[in-house]
Amino acid sequence: AMETDPRVIIGPSGSVSRSDLRADLERRGQDPESLDLGTNMMLHILYGYLPMPPVSPTATISLAGASRVPDGVDRISRLPDVVLLDIISRLPAKDAARTAALASRWRPLWRSAPLTLVDSHLLPDGGASGPLIIGAPSPRAVTAAVSSALAAHPGPFRCVHLTCSTMEEHRGELSRWLDILVAKGVKELVFVNRPWPMDLRLPSTLFSCASLTRLYLGVWRLPDTTTVPRGARFPNLLELGLCMNVMEDRDLAFMLDRSPVLEFLLIMWSQTGVRLRLVSQSLRCLQLALTCLQYIDVVDAPRLERLFQWETVPRAEPTPPGNKKRPSWIKIGRAPNLRVLGYLEPGGQELGISNTIIVAGSKENIVPSVQILAMVVQFGVRSAVKKVPGFLRCFPNLETLHVHSPTLSGEPTGKVNLKFWQEDGPIKCVLRSLKKVFFYEFRGSRSEVAFLKFIAETGRVLEQMVVVVAAECFSPGDDGVNAKLKPLTGAKWNSKACQLELFKSPRTGGGGPAYSTKIACDFGWADPFDLQYYYKAERIPVS
Repeated sequence: AMETDPRVIIGPSGSVSRSDLRADLERRGQDPESLDLGTNMMLHILYGYLPMPPVSPTATISLAGASRVPDGVDRISRLPDVVLLDIISRLPAKDAARTAALASRWRPLWRSAPLTLVDSHLLPDGGASGPLIIGAPSPRAVTAAVSSALAAHPGPFRCVHLTCSTMEEHRGELSRWLDILVAKGVKELVFVNRPWPMDLRLPSTLFSCASLTRLYLGVWRLPDTTTVPRGARFPNLLELGLCMNVMEDRDLAFMLDRSPVLEFLLIMWSQTGVRLRLVSQSLRCLQLALTCLQYIDVVDAPRLERLFQWETVPRAEPTPPGNKKRPSWIKIGRAPNLRVLGYLEPGGQELGISNTIIVAGSKENIVPSVQILAMVVQFGVRSAVKKVPGFLRCFPNLETLHVHSPTLSGEPTGKVNLKFWQEDGPIKCVLRSLKKVFFYEFRGSRSEVAFLKFIAETGRVLEQMVVVVAAECFSPGDDGVNAKLKPLTGAKWNSKACQLELFKSPRTGGGGPAYSTKIACDFGWADPFDLQYYYKAERIPVS
């Protein structure tokens, strides 16, 4: 299919062409145009994972309170060149070019200022609607304007965001753009192809761009690294985002190996799934989101501090009589600075989701460095809850635990009571180190209450327990919430200093745990799972 029809979706179950998908929709009596609408919706999600441009065409400039200059002297133009160049570099490309009309003093400056070029700012509305209007065609005029701007400015380019063009229609421009960006020393590049096709090959010229410090690629097939010169490197690359790409394992390994100072890696919605063997002396934060995960093998990552997986699913294997979902796993070898880990799903294999295995390279199978852990636990599935104690024993020094209780998609398969937790034996982190527990979407089931009561009655150093009650538990005139919380509020707390805080969840309709990819890689947030999301919600008095 890939040879005869280049417009291909590469997914966890193999390859399927766009024409076949459209034909299948027609056979089922559905509008084939909905395929393109669905693709645009995927792009809309992808754009949420991209970094924001450093400039905005909608920013307001207020002159309120500014004193008038009675003599009419242009004092701004008297500023040193270095200051004026900094001003120009902070403007959208259109506005930066217009500064040449201010005065003769400004005319040569635009061409020497580090430029920021964002193609969505060239849309008719100036980018006010964002890079994509759902259902809108590829804007050819924007593609032409990008080509003109790249050719006209001698560089360097501070930041370039190219997200609006269907590059299949502009293969010539694609190659020229990369040649220009390499030659003119782009620092930050966000480059997204608007499909179709979903697997357009990105030219290997990209690997010649040694000036890059940040790189985000979306909806491409990564270059065949076997054809890339051996000396190609990204010597200054600090941040790499790979979104909805087709990539061979060796190509991903090549990029990481050629990025010696890389600190932040995001893999989102990989079309071919993720099999990552991590060896990096520089990486500090790894994020995987909305993707098929087969395994992560952290072989040697001495600086790795944060490892996230959010809404990942196991890769389906086409094994008769149907697709068999193999559990994904995480193996942690040498990662002495790993402090933050989540969202993991102990016991997920029975649900065909992600069953995560933690191995620390020791007989005890522990990860002593982890202090903050986030889990997704199906409390309506007995086999899943029964794996939680052994899971927590992997983290003997855990200080903060976040637990998300999702809506059960099927029928409950049994409950776990407090006796189970008491008889299973001691859990070191609960006894000695656990200080904070955050429980999200509490519904008052016996298994949820038993888990929280066990921690409350066992934790010796517990300081704070935050319970966010699911919105579905509230109804007018119903006192069911207080009844659900009574076993918890009446528990015999081991730590008398612990504060119990109750909130009504502002979320409706279920969904995955609250998460922000931008906060996750922001080391200014000591706990990236504590998003302050629920603290805007209504507080429930503790009776």
